[in-house]
Parts: sequence; structure tokens; C-alpha cells
Amino acid sequence: MDEARARAWLATAVEEARRGRAEGGIPIGAALYGGDGTLLGRGHNRRVQDGDPSAHAETTAFRDAGRQRTYRGTTMVTTLSPCWYCSGLVRQFGISRVIVGEAETFRGGHDWLAAHGVEIVLLHDAECAALMRRFAEEQPELWGEDIGE
Repeated sequence: MDEARARAWLATAVEEARRGRAEGGIPIGAALYGGDGTLLGRGHNRRVQDGDPSAHAETTAFRDAGRQRTYRGTTMVTTLSPCWYCSGLVRQFGISRVIVGEAETFRGGHDWLAAHGVEIVLLHDAECAALMRRFAEEQPELWGEDIGE
């Protein structure tokens, strides 16, 4: 995957993360792109806003994309390394690639995904890391809840 394209797609997820934070939620954003580069769906973590523990960013982007005949060739873009729940979603539906903004503040299941044939593009994005660090410092209880601590 071309890094310039990966970063352009990440910008969609970052916009979603900012939107989630502005709503009083957790600043994690995601987007699902088709094999042809079409944006299929986008979303942000809505656990707080909806009172729904399953409303992770990747899940909301996946739901926004609607039903697809197949997910082979698609790319999930996320501002933060996907947790086990979201990693399971990627595996279950055969999403081919995951672009990860950062994995410093939380290291989820992207190594496991790679071991199972999913292409992982880890961008080490400074803006994504700063968003999460700031949030974790400001709301440590909510951050701990989100990552299962």
C-alpha cells in the first residue's frame, strides 16, 4: 500500500476521531474503503454517546458501510490499533488490510491479524498518538473502561 494513499485514508478516520471527542466520546475513528478506493463507511467510537459497549469505531464504520457481498479486498482504517473485538470483526468478515494510525498508547490485535494473513500498515502517526495520550490523561477512568482495564 502506498503511504501517501494510506495517510489520505487515515485523514478520514482522524476526522471521525475528532468528531467523537467533540461529542464527549472517545477519540477513535475508523473508515472502511473498498478495493477500488471507494469510501464505503466511516464512524467513530460511540460507546459513551449511545451507551453501547459494542459501538467501537471500527464497528460503526463497518455498520455504516452496509451489507457488502464480500469484504475481500477492503481496507479498514483506524486511528488506534484495533482491540480484540475489532480484530475479530476484521477476521470474521475477511477484511484484507488494516491501516493503523498508532499503536503506542494501545497495542491491540494487529500482530495477530498479520499472523493470519491480514496486511497491516502501521503509520506511527503523531497526531493520532497525541489525541489518545491527551484523552487518556484527561479521562483515565473512561480510557481504562474502553480498553477493558
